[in-house]
Formats: sequence, structure tokens, C-alpha cells
Amino acid sequence: MRSNVNLWWILSGFFLVVTIMYTVWNIGAHPDAPWYDGIEWVGSVALLFATLMSALIAFYIGRVHNAQGGELPEDVLTSDIDDGDPELGEFSPWSWWPIVLALAASFGMIGLAVGTWMFPIGLAIFVVAIVGWVYEYYRGYFAR
Repeated sequence: MRSNVNLWWILSGFFLVVTIMYTVWNIGAHPDAPWYDGIEWVGSVALLFATLMSALIAFYIGRVHNAQGGELPEDVLTSDIDDGDPELGEFSPWSWWPIVLALAASFGMIGLAVGTWMFPIGLAIFVVAIVGWVYEYYRGYFAR
């Protein structure tokens, strides 16, 4: 986790340097205009926001690292792979419902982009898919 924090701070510093270089380069590319008209605002603001977002992630991961009260097994050089292998939950490798959910999401997005008549179709497929996925273990071959 410590290495992740360091990588995010390095990335934040890199974005800050690139933001400054990009802004100065644009001002230098337009010597006849005032400095505020020489800045290409979209790129400068986007790079500044990338700096702020990576700093936010670095700050958050640093706070989580300080609050966890110890090192993760991934950070200890003498740990085994099994030390950092927690139980993540129960997943159905045979389930087709995530694919149906992806189809519903694609119908919804295409409905928003192309024609609003497709959005209710995507919403109906979503309702069927989410109910099917939630109640997958309550009926059929895998019922308990």
C-alpha cells in the first residue's frame, strides 16, 4: 500500500509539471497575444484536474494506509501468496445474467444516444436481468 501511495504522489507531481509546461508552452506559442489569451484553457484545466484527482487518490490511499494499523501482506517481502488471499464472496461462473445486464446497459445507452424509444426496452431487460441474477440460487438447477 505504501508503494501505491508513492506512485500516486509521483503521478500527481508529473501531472503538475506537465500542466505547468503545457500552459507555459501555449503562452510562448502566442507571443503577440496577452498571456490570458495565449492559454489553451481546455487542456490546461483538464491537466490541472488530472493533477487534483491523482492527489486526491494519493491522499485517500495514504489515509487508509495509516488507518489500517499494519502492513498488508502484499507489502511484506517475506509473505506468501496465500497470506493475502481473503474470501471475496461467492461468484457463479456459470451465470449468464451479467451478460444480460450488459445487454440492458447497451440498449439503455443506445436508447439515450439514438432514439428514446429504445430506453424503455433496455429498462425492461434490466429489470428482468437483475431479478434473475438476484434469485438465481432460489430456483432451477442450483436452488438451495
